[in-house]
Amino acid sequence: MSILNGYFTHVKAALIKRDRVKLQELFDEIQPYDQAQILIALEADEKKELITCFSNRQLAEIIQEMTLEQQKTIMEEVGLVRSSQVFAEMSVDDAADLLGELGEVKQQEILRLMDDTEAADMRELLEYPEHSAGGLMTTEYIVVPKYYTAEETVAKLRKLAPNAETVYYLYVVDEEEKLKGVLSLRDLIIASPDTRVQDIMYERVVSVPVYMDQEEVAKIMEKYDFLAIPVVDGNQKLIGIITIDDAMDVIKVEATEDFTKMAAITSSGEIQDINTSPLQAASKRIPWLIALLLVGLLSGNIIAKYEETLTDAIFLAVFIPLIAGMAGNTGTQSLAIVVRGLALGEINKGDIPRLLKREAGVGLIIGTVNGLVIALLAWAWKGPAYGFVVGVSLWVTLIVATLAGAVVPLILNRLNIDPAVASGPFITTVNDVISLTIYFSIATLFLTYLM
Repeated sequence: MSILNGYFTHVKAALIKRDRVKLQELFDEIQPYDQAQILIALEADEKKELITCFSNRQLAEIIQEMTLEQQKTIMEEVGLVRSSQVFAEMSVDDAADLLGELGEVKQQEILRLMDDTEAADMRELLEYPEHSAGGLMTTEYIVVPKYYTAEETVAKLRKLAPNAETVYYLYVVDEEEKLKGVLSLRDLIIASPDTRVQDIMYERVVSVPVYMDQEEVAKIMEKYDFLAIPVVDGNQKLIGIITIDDAMDVIKVEATEDFTKMAAITSSGEIQDINTSPLQAASKRIPWLIALLLVGLLSGNIIAKYEETLTDAIFLAVFIPLIAGMAGNTGTQSLAIVVRGLALGEINKGDIPRLLKREAGVGLIIGTVNGLVIALLAWAWKGPAYGFVVGVSLWVTLIVATLAGAVVPLILNRLNIDPAVASGPFITTVNDVISLTIYFSIATLFLTYLM
């Protein structure tokens, strides 16, 4: 916002003077995203006044740069009639996403006020699941028949381009609207005017089914570096396209969901921002924390079980936080690597043995290095027996904890459970139990030497 401070000050001054000409001049100089940031930052009465200065087209471009919650706030300000007019100016996919958030009653009222064709496009998109390719796609794209010449295609492009979401790709369909090929804008421009589309189109088209999960769609687009990807139904009929900006939004949302799950903030991945109330935020975290609390009681039971060992060699207590903490740290590191690999599709079934072998090697190396370091320190502090027990305990613990961090998300993924729920706090708590069991078992075995 610091870059826009000068504009923001001038906008507020123009609002006080009700100088609409100055306001329009100011907003013409900046991008829609920056316009949206200024509008969001204004007070409610200033926001309401400024909205009246925008055309429907301008307001549509601005609110498309906002979050859904911010968009809903603006639409409540403008009323149903103008909302329907603004929806008509928005990209059909963005409009459908926002319309789906307004509730059934308001949704139907707005659709009733819209043009029949536009309303039909909205209803079609609203029928698909929210997180599917159908829910993400737009129906604003350009199709051409394969018998068109390059000159005829360019003429059609000039006519339809203003209403299309993207013109980088043109899609070739047959008489039944089945997808047969794709034509890049580059190939069209360099082709001679009388060249047929069927001679320059690319026939091995990568498409996605309408009910594919949006995260899988985003992965495919990232893999092939597509700017857009066609969506087809069960009969290979072209019904929409998904553009790169929507795929990037999906990647951002999915990454946020995975982060919240791994941090044990929420099991559903629901996003919490600074506008989330303390009660709402706490209600999402409490179930996880209670579950972790119950698992954590096992750590207390382990210490109680080995109370006699601890009583006879009380100095063992000094190393409890170190052993448990190191187990949690190395387990979380391994977990992060595996969850990332699974999320990006980099780990396949055939890769699992090699992955586990690699993580076992990592655990062995870091266990050996850290075990030797703590063994020498404990030896110098309390003698060779303590050095041996603490060093061996940490060595075994780090090997097991590293493998646990890799195995837990793999098991969850095999059970069709989102591996992100194998969160950092969860694996840390589990490794606490494992590490203390190893530590006190080895200490009990060599208790005579410790005493």
